[in-house]
Amino acid sequence: MISDKDTNTIYFSELLRTDSRFIETSKQIISTLDTFGAKYKFLPDTKDIWARDYMPIQINDKKFIEYRYDPDYLQGNWKGSRDLKTYPDIVCNSINLSTEKSDLIMDGGNFVKSSDCVILTEKIVKENRLFYSKTDLIKKIQDTFQVDKTVLIPQDKLDEYGHSDGMIRFIDNDTVLINHYYKYDSVMEYRLKQTGLKTEFIDYKVNRKDKRNWAYLNFLQTKDLILLPKFGIDEDLQAFEQIENFYPDYKGKIAQVEMTEIVKFGGALNCITWTTKE
Repeated sequence: MISDKDTNTIYFSELLRTDSRFIETSKQIISTLDTFGAKYKFLPDTKDIWARDYMPIQINDKKFIEYRYDPDYLQGNWKGSRDLKTYPDIVCNSINLSTEKSDLIMDGGNFVKSSDCVILTEKIVKENRLFYSKTDLIKKIQDTFQVDKTVLIPQDKLDEYGHSDGMIRFIDNDTVLINHYYKYDSVMEYRLKQTGLKTEFIDYKVNRKDKRNWAYLNFLQTKDLILLPKFGIDEDLQAFEQIENFYPDYKGKIAQVEMTEIVKFGGALNCITWTTKE
């Protein structure tokens, strides 16, 4: 499978640069990417800015898996909830991308990957319970995405989306970086080590931790750069220094962009991007 560190093209929802709430953030992101000479494009026909959630998973240079995107958090009774659902078929057709369909129900934000392993929260078991037992589901995931290992970690009860990409990221195929909130999650630790993964933690030495500091781990990673959130708080510099330490191959290729206007809606840089190898 194509891991984040193998990608070289970044996609954003077209709404990121047209919605008045995000125009300034979009300008800063694009300016930073231009400085790095990064390749980026915009997706048409999207209904919200969270591109990661509904776009397909790339397996190799030619194969993309399109899963069933029908999240519970867009099935509410509140007015307009269904209007925020993007239909991947429409977007993929608009960019002339052919995909292979899977019956798995999931979100891209709950799919943290290396080249041979995926990490998801247990929400995926609940979503697919009518069609697969847990054992069959794991086999289905591994067969569909052509990986050797699948790790199911506990869902954060305070996260309504049930995503893993704000909890954990791969440093390399053998090591993961975990948000400090889960330092004492023995179940997560056991399941990761059972799979043979080593663990590191990102944490902050400040008098009072800002509630937004979970979002640093929701960074954008490609082959050539890491784009890291910043919020004008004490943790900004500490996050930068730690990411630079954990990802030494990216020294000189890490930048921070202001994400205050994005994070208030529940996501950060990994959430608003979809990356591919082209």
